Amino acid sequence: MDKYPGQKRAVQYLYPSIDPFDQRMIDMGDGHKIYVEQCGNPRGVPVIVLHGGPGGGCSPGMRRYFDPRVYRVVLFDQRGCGRSRPHASVTDNTTWHLVADIERIRETLGIDRFIVFGGSWGATLALIYGISHPERVRNLVLRGVFMMTRTELDWFYGGGAGQFWPEPWARFTDLIPEDERGDLIGAYHKRLFSGDMREETRFARAWSSWENALASVYSNGSGGDAPGDYARAFARLENHYFVNEGFLEEDGWILNNVDRLHGTPGVIVQGRYDMICPPRRAWELAEAWPDADLRMIRNAGHALSEPGISAELVRAMDQIAETLGQEQQGTGL
Repeated sequence: MDKYPGQKRAVQYLYPSIDPFDQRMIDMGDGHKIYVEQCGNPRGVPVIVLHGGPGGGCSPGMRRYFDPRVYRVVLFDQRGCGRSRPHASVTDNTTWHLVADIERIRETLGIDRFIVFGGSWGATLALIYGISHPERVRNLVLRGVFMMTRTELDWFYGGGAGQFWPEPWARFTDLIPEDERGDLIGAYHKRLFSGDMREETRFARAWSSWENALASVYSNGSGGDAPGDYARAFARLENHYFVNEGFLEEDGWILNNVDRLHGTPGVIVQGRYDMICPPRRAWELAEAWPDADLRMIRNAGHALSEPGISAELVRAMDQIAETLGQEQQGTGL
């Protein structure tokens, strides 16, 4: 759940723009080809960036949270979105396919362990990957925690967030007949997968606009009008994952398995006024994960591009770099 236009005030905290030193498509063998890029130091500390959505895709700005002298940064567009193909496809597209894709990328690039950096749905995927492959994770750095629970989906699509933002909520719900509004995820699913491209795009833009309207604490309630191709991939993939409750075995799966992260250091950067992913989930995660450092950012919402969020994420990555440098000095490396 993550897409909001960048705010210029956040740019001052980021590293300068850089270009990838490697770009490739990796064939996953089941009809999906995944776009992968690397930037920074080819011999640096590996970090993989997991974008939001599902369906959000990577952007050049995501390269800028890492000191390019220190980090080897790997970014990829998850199945069905961005530059990956087929576009907007939900076939063979589940959480467990994405976990397997991360493993395939790691093996293809010859990486033993990496830092996993993700926000919103990217934080969800980072946690699931870390729980599934704890031996492959050096650190977790999370932003805007979303744990794919029924409570979170009910908050955002059941009217909770709409109590604070009645105008965009009305725009989101008014497109659906009143007798279907008890299950907005299901109602939108029917229309996002109708087979009518015009209808799918129309409802995809409405789905995306509702989320975008609430992403930033600075929002005026206007979600904008995303390009049709982007909105359709974003909305279809996100809705597909939410209809299937993340393809997890049980509600609360992440917290129920978080003990597998014990010993793995983590940083959680959370906006105090995050309307999409309320802070209680981040607090619950930190309470259950002793190795996590929860950093609540005042006057911040959900968006990656908010100044306080960007500043703290860069600070967290710089602190990890400093710690790794001290460890190398201590071992004589």
